[in-house]
Amino acid sequence: MASLLSAHAWADESAIGYVKVKSGEASISSSNGIIAAEVGTPLHLGNVLKTGENGSLGVTFKDNTMVSLGPDTEVTIDEYLFAPANGELKLVASLAKGTLQYISGVIAKLRPEAVSVKTPTGIIGVRGTRFLAKVEAE
Repeated sequence: MASLLSAHAWADESAIGYVKVKSGEASISSSNGIIAAEVGTPLHLGNVLKTGENGSLGVTFKDNTMVSLGPDTEVTIDEYLFAPANGELKLVASLAKGTLQYISGVIAKLRPEAVSVKTPTGIIGVRGTRFLAKVEAE
């Protein structure tokens, strides 16, 4: 699977990450529409990742940050900058509903304050290497 991901990784220079694993129903929305998420699908700034009731999705960003989405989850990639040579590092995502597991990549290791996950009730600032967040429907 690594070779499949690597082949896709250089095919789209504007991509900030890629779908690494997928199970069940999962989609990626952008200003261009909605597509089914598949292993190797590139991710871009502003994408909304959604999983269905039986779905899960695992993505890896260019800095090796890994994010896993559980069933019935919606996450938006709000900001992503990974240019360590220029000192430009940032990852901001919004978790609207569902569950998200986060494992730090290079951005959080070099500049922990540059990573945050917004939820409907607050913002999670990353100060460690991993966390699990759950947003329940009202």
